[in-house]
Amino acid sequence: MLTKEELKNGKFHTQDIGAVMETLGTAPSGLTQAEAQARQAQFGKNVLDEGKKKSLLVKFLEQFKDLMIIVLIAASVVSGLVGEWTDTAIIMAVVLLNAIMGVVQESKAEQALEALKKMSAQSIRVKRDGQISEVATSEAVPGDLLYLEAGDLVPADGRLIESASLKSEESALTGESVPVEKHIEALEDTEAVIGDRKNMIYSGSSITYGRGIAIVTATGMQTEVGKIAQQLTGDMDTTTPLQKKMAELSKILSVLVVFIAALMFVVGILRGQDRFDMFMTAISLAVAAIPEGLPAVITIVLSIGVQKMSKKNAIIRKLSAVETLGSTQVICSDKTGTLTQNKMTVKEIFAGMASSTAEEADPQNVDVKTFIEAIALCNDSKKSADGSNEPYMGDPTETALVIYGDEKGFQKKALDKSYPRVGELPFDSERKLMSTVHKTEEGLRMTTKGAPDVLLARCTYYRENGETKPMTEETRKAIVSANTAMASKALRVLAAAEKFIEKDPSKLKADQDEQDMIFLGLVGMIDPPREEAKAAVATCVRAGIQPIMITGDHKETAAAIAKELNILKEGDLIITGAELAAIPEPDFEKTVQKYSVYARVSPEHKVRIVDAWQKQGKIVAMTGDGVNDAPAIRSADIGIGMGITGTDVSKGVANMVLADDNFATIVTAVEEGRKIYANIRKSVQFLLTCNLGEIVTIFVGTMMGWTVLLPIHILWVNLVTDSLPALALGVEKAEDDVMDQPPRDPKASFFSDGVGISIAFRGVIQGLITLSAYWYGETHYNHEIAMTMAFATLGLIQLAHAMNTRSNEKSIFKIGFFSNRFMNGAILLTSVLQVGIILIPGLNSLFRVTHLSLSQWGVVLAASLSIIPIVEVIKLITRAMGKKQG
Repeated sequence: MLTKEELKNGKFHTQDIGAVMETLGTAPSGLTQAEAQARQAQFGKNVLDEGKKKSLLVKFLEQFKDLMIIVLIAASVVSGLVGEWTDTAIIMAVVLLNAIMGVVQESKAEQALEALKKMSAQSIRVKRDGQISEVATSEAVPGDLLYLEAGDLVPADGRLIESASLKSEESALTGESVPVEKHIEALEDTEAVIGDRKNMIYSGSSITYGRGIAIVTATGMQTEVGKIAQQLTGDMDTTTPLQKKMAELSKILSVLVVFIAALMFVVGILRGQDRFDMFMTAISLAVAAIPEGLPAVITIVLSIGVQKMSKKNAIIRKLSAVETLGSTQVICSDKTGTLTQNKMTVKEIFAGMASSTAEEADPQNVDVKTFIEAIALCNDSKKSADGSNEPYMGDPTETALVIYGDEKGFQKKALDKSYPRVGELPFDSERKLMSTVHKTEEGLRMTTKGAPDVLLARCTYYRENGETKPMTEETRKAIVSANTAMASKALRVLAAAEKFIEKDPSKLKADQDEQDMIFLGLVGMIDPPREEAKAAVATCVRAGIQPIMITGDHKETAAAIAKELNILKEGDLIITGAELAAIPEPDFEKTVQKYSVYARVSPEHKVRIVDAWQKQGKIVAMTGDGVNDAPAIRSADIGIGMGITGTDVSKGVANMVLADDNFATIVTAVEEGRKIYANIRKSVQFLLTCNLGEIVTIFVGTMMGWTVLLPIHILWVNLVTDSLPALALGVEKAEDDVMDQPPRDPKASFFSDGVGISIAFRGVIQGLITLSAYWYGETHYNHEIAMTMAFATLGLIQLAHAMNTRSNEKSIFKIGFFSNRFMNGAILLTSVLQVGIILIPGLNSLFRVTHLSLSQWGVVLAASLSIIPIVEVIKLITRAMGKKQG
């Protein structure tokens, strides 16, 4: 019986076909159905293990790991123990809302990914019991005879036993964009890398040309794709910069809350005040110090960002992913299909001894016409099935030629009808040529295309101005020069020629008939950059983000694309995987910033590159679509997978999946992330400033022997001002220069750039203004009116200050009072609630406040609004000092 050990140690690429069939126990008639079922029971279905999924309960409980959440829960418990059930209910509602939203977002992302996975479902053709039958991909087992042709996706690893000009596109596994020509001969090198095992086919690749038969050698997790997937098992959660800052903030607040509350309790007792009253006041102070609404604000703001991204074809798997993108300093991007279109495109042609760009070539020119006809006729690309996004399927190079012919008015279908194919010499990797014979009114026309040096050597004539002329040494040098010029631009160059024959087309012989041909021209192709990628890279550079290209392609091709995208700039270096492997780890970590392009790299190289940047203290993003990208996607701070061309493995480990595979969407995410972080910072600044104002009010008032506010007043103000205005700040429009600033330093404190000083200064000002309103009421009226004026002032001054916080530098008069309609609505609604408590009979007695006269309301409004001009003056001074220093 075939064992897993035999499969693991098979080295099938070094065995001849007979030995492979013997090892796998396969007959020319294929496996029997009974044997196939037995092997599936032994080796399992041909699917990748998705790993253990988290239950709904586990996802829910994980939302409570944050220190801020723990502090809030502790505060709610204490509040409950002393009878403040309203506060307990409010805090627990916030905590539960935060947890539910987190779970819902994770579940939505998983559902979206499942939908993407279903898009890649397929069936395969295998030979069993002597009959070729179609079965589900998951039913393939080791030993199956697998039949493949152009357009098929390869479902498992296999050893080829028949190959008719078979080419396989393996960029998902190796990163090389050009399809690999396959053969069936055994290899001698037992340690040959995957890209060099030309007699093997691999799961996740696709057949672009020809046909073949392979014996399945590995399925599911035993395939090369599966081996990479095994490296990715385990918990992939990482702590984001925002989470780190919130953890630091939670620790600071926890210590301050305990210290201030204990200090005030002790001082109050020493002053002879009632112990229970002081305990309740201390609890109120603790509640005032903790921004209960902060976790909910952060979650809601991130969720809003996620919703915006989903409308732009991005699936966010974790709420924190958007914020992390906003702090990204380095983006390591795969080239093929991510920065480029993953579609070979004709860029230049040389026909009639004249060069031109693909666009400028005149199809009315007789030499151009003849050349385009030849490359379209000598071509095996097939028309795609109805509903396909691509017009043709087959070898990308041949498809590019056919599409170019279509664009110039030479439809493949019409040409095949006018000049039916009656014979051919299929492409052969040794002679590097392909010829087809077509029936025309003038006779049998043989068109040939292939490697320029090989084809040119077989040409004794050339075409110019519609005339056939003898090939001269001078003409030959001119053609070689044109070929060199195209190759220097990293273009893949093919040549085309023709001749008329009289012999039976079924009896063609390459060594005899592919001679004395008429040279028609050269065509240069490349997988071009996405147009939107150019703008995206430019924006990244402007935003201080370092774009890095990592590809399995050749150095020259990578350099050409990187220069066009401005990734490879003056002074930057390009390095190959082999060169990288020779550099010791410590040396590479010191020099990693010199390299902007990596060519011919393997998966372990990609991980090493990401790790080296991270050791420099950088926040690193990794984009990619192939299985070979998955380990690096996982190890990066933010992993970005491609939803259409991406493999299940790469999508499964990504923090964000781009449903449209558009690199430009990443820039949108970066901008959204920066805006979100800035807005969250504004919300935190607003909440802490308001809470500090409450602390100053209670603490200073208690020290002076005043009962400025009751616990219920603090709870109410926290309820109304810590919610809607903070949320409105969370949806503030991005400032104009958000993408003109360098990425923020991940090590920088949350309170850097003057935010900490601003919180302290503005919080103290709010407290002093509230105390002034109380003092005015106490000296001019009575204690009840004084307390009511303090209560009204504290609530309204926080709403006025929300306007100040919309920008730390720009004047509110420049931003505009009405440019954030959510803020206007939040202030209006919250003002009505705050004033309503005082005006509505029954509610005012419940909150132990009283009616105020118009003059008293005038004092309250003047005190509350005074925070705006005060902060405006501070901003003006700050801007002036900044310009002076600049």
